[in-house]
Amino acid sequence: MKNFLKKIISSILIWESKMVLKKYKPSIVAVTGSVGKTSTKDAIFTVLSSTGYVRRSEKSFNSEIGVPLTILGCQNGWNDPFLWMKNIFEGLELIFFKSDYPSTLVLEVGADHPGDIESVSKWLQADVVVITKIGDVPVHVEFFPSIDDLVKEKSYLIKALKKDGTLILLADDPKVAAMAKGVTQKVMTFGMTSLATVTASDSSITYDEQALPDGMSFKLNLQGNSVPIRLKGILGNQQIYPLIAGAAVGLARNMSVSKIVDSFEHHVAPRGRMNILKGINSSVIVDDTYNSSPIALQEGLSTLASLQVSGKRIAVLGDMMELGSFSPDEHRKAGVQAMQSCDILVTVGQRAKQMSDKAVSFDSSEDAADYLKGIIGAGDIVFIKGSQSIRMERISSALLEDPLKAGELLVRQEEEWLSKE
Repeated sequence: MKNFLKKIISSILIWESKMVLKKYKPSIVAVTGSVGKTSTKDAIFTVLSSTGYVRRSEKSFNSEIGVPLTILGCQNGWNDPFLWMKNIFEGLELIFFKSDYPSTLVLEVGADHPGDIESVSKWLQADVVVITKIGDVPVHVEFFPSIDDLVKEKSYLIKALKKDGTLILLADDPKVAAMAKGVTQKVMTFGMTSLATVTASDSSITYDEQALPDGMSFKLNLQGNSVPIRLKGILGNQQIYPLIAGAAVGLARNMSVSKIVDSFEHHVAPRGRMNILKGINSSVIVDDTYNSSPIALQEGLSTLASLQVSGKRIAVLGDMMELGSFSPDEHRKAGVQAMQSCDILVTVGQRAKQMSDKAVSFDSSEDAADYLKGIIGAGDIVFIKGSQSIRMERISSALLEDPLKAGELLVRQEEEWLSKE
């Protein structure tokens, strides 16, 4: 019954979305991939906001219901039937009455199961399609017959691209770069490779006066210009990719280099993505708790290993979900890298327990947090990452210097999440 009602609501919202798009004719930038979709969507929003009224997907509204909710500017109804009715009426109001509607929509489009993106591509028409990193073993592969089938599903978004649209691909991922084959529309690329249309080079970690990491710096290279960029409060090259993707979209929308660079001043990294936070006992938390996948964890651990520290490197890693038959091997591989990257490895969950027999393992994030409180000291760097369902942000919350700031610093602090067991 619940799935039946969901399908009815989804069908109504999609119909309303079609009518709204036909009426207001906004420019559409659609983003997909397996790693960095949300960060890229947010960076594109930052770049394009200087050009007019822009709306982006809230959080990760990227499903068959999430995309229409963004188009209609509505909230997630969760389990509240009255809120869903309100959403439907708001959609009708947009259709039948004149409204101040965005000139540009930045939509995140996800694929949890086969057919998710293919179905969206049948009714959505995008001016720009951006595809981020997929990696060797993408998240959600558990629900697909093979990795190739998941990659194919991601590529379906290209079918939504208008004939005069622009396809923007990550040049550093061979699976993504190969999607340019057979595309008749304009193709641009971004990445760390010098062959891309927009590149980043000379990336490095910056440190404050206490020799603690406080951000990143890199050079943005586009149209013959090389511009130094400084990012405060975040770590890792994975946080640079969204910005250079945003710059590529800016170029596709005919923005000047100076306007693109100026927009970076307003960029705020999403929570739970390699954010640098003050921890207890003068420690530093690297909060990467939004989600986890093999490629994202690999990049996070590489960043941890590269940090200059006066104390201990501590990796706190939760289960990586939705990997299917790849799960045991991917967790063991992660464990090998983790043991080379940190002084202490703490795992949370049954899958993560397979990482190493030298790890300190717990079944719950709460138990792990209690243990960590007793071992963290001044100058320690605590890297925390895991899939959503493991709720690793609870560990970050317990270890914050000021726990009262959890609501503004961490992911999943809404009442709907906090009330879950």
